[in-house]
Amino acid sequence: MSEKVKLNTTPSKIDVKGDAWILHFPRFGEEGMHYHTYGLLTPYFKGLTEGKLLGTKCTNPKCPVYHGKGELWIPPRADCPDCHSRMVWEQVKDPKGYVYAYTYVERGGTGLEIETPYYQIDVKMDGVCSIVKGYLIDRKPIKIGDKVKAGFLTGDKATHTNLDVYWELI
Repeated sequence: MSEKVKLNTTPSKIDVKGDAWILHFPRFGEEGMHYHTYGLLTPYFKGLTEGKLLGTKCTNPKCPVYHGKGELWIPPRADCPDCHSRMVWEQVKDPKGYVYAYTYVERGGTGLEIETPYYQIDVKMDGVCSIVKGYLIDRKPIKIGDKVKAGFLTGDKATHTNLDVYWELI
């Protein structure tokens, strides 16, 4: 078993229509091709392939919850869940946080794209109102509260999915 977690996946082919990415997922061979559009959330996935973590926030002063001073949502939302205004993109400059919760995955189900065993973790980050779900690339034992930072699969290693952001212990 290796010290770092490996992925059991290959990059998906991408079509670009306007500003949106459309991914080809040949999960069951060519006859089972699934096409998925990222639509208004394309900047998030494009950012991951560039080593950037992007979120969205509400800047509508009439929002009944955020009053124009929303925190970041990761994964992003195209529209505010409270006032339905279009959200604004912002990059997390130093994506760090701590392990909020975790699960040790010893045996994955059919189609699992992450080599087992691994830790599936929930990360709490300052300034982010949502809990970020991901995987820990390290295989060392962990505990709630451990500090982590984001890492990225970029270039020809990018899968064009949420697997392009991983977490490592700091």
